[in-house]
Amino acid sequence: MEFIGKDTITELSNPGVVSRQLLNPENSSSRRVTITEVHLETGACQPRHRHNSSEQIWYAVRGTGKLLLDNDEEKEFKTGDVVRFADNDVHGLLNDGNVEFIYVSVTAPPINFGYAYKDRK
Repeated sequence: MEFIGKDTITELSNPGVVSRQLLNPENSSSRRVTITEVHLETGACQPRHRHNSSEQIWYAVRGTGKLLLDNDEEKEFKTGDVVRFADNDVHGLLNDGNVEFIYVSVTAPPINFGYAYKDRK
């Protein structure tokens, strides 16, 4: 059994976006997965990007937003929805709703997302 206390959870941030690194190789002995809780303020955006050798599964916990996909495609993403991105799938998110958007992301194999954020707490 492994317990991860909230005081060991790192928060990464960019303007309007906070990514809580719930489980990753820095705070866990697991080397198979990263789990993050991501908060986007109204109007905030995670630009389109891809992960070359990891898949991601996102579960929308709160809010309504737009998935930003390949070829400028967009798809509604709202509370209760789940989306899976395979290796190299283009993805991003725009919170175009009127409340904070929260989703949980599971990434395997794990990624240290520090490279994508300006601030770390």
